[in-house]
Amino acid sequence: MQKLKVRTAKHTEFINIDSQLEDVIRKSSIAEGFLHVFVPHTTAGITINENADPDVRADLEKIFDRMAPWEGGYAHGEGNSAAHAKASMMGFHQTVFIERGRMMLGTWQSVFFCEFDGPRSREVWVRVTPA
Repeated sequence: MQKLKVRTAKHTEFINIDSQLEDVIRKSSIAEGFLHVFVPHTTAGITINENADPDVRADLEKIFDRMAPWEGGYAHGEGNSAAHAKASMMGFHQTVFIERGRMMLGTWQSVFFCEFDGPRSREVWVRVTPA
């Protein structure tokens, strides 16, 4: 397993991690298989979404803020219940096919680390397994 370091700069942020994931695949020497990506945090997530138009990420942030507003009268003492809810809705893992030593993503797709309680130093755990 590889541990990638991600440093977030904003409270909510969607960071494209494709290049780091491609590096892990390249170093594994596995040409055909699976890339497993896991976020070991309860206020961050992982998603596959559009990489061409940054407005999509801005819209996602707005949608999540409407679904789980930061100020919501929550009981959790740390005051970050909205971040926990957003991360749970987003999910904590993704699996991507690998063919010819590359991630098999759609034309407009990328893998994004999703920060909901930043800025912070985070990890993404990655494993490449052969087919």
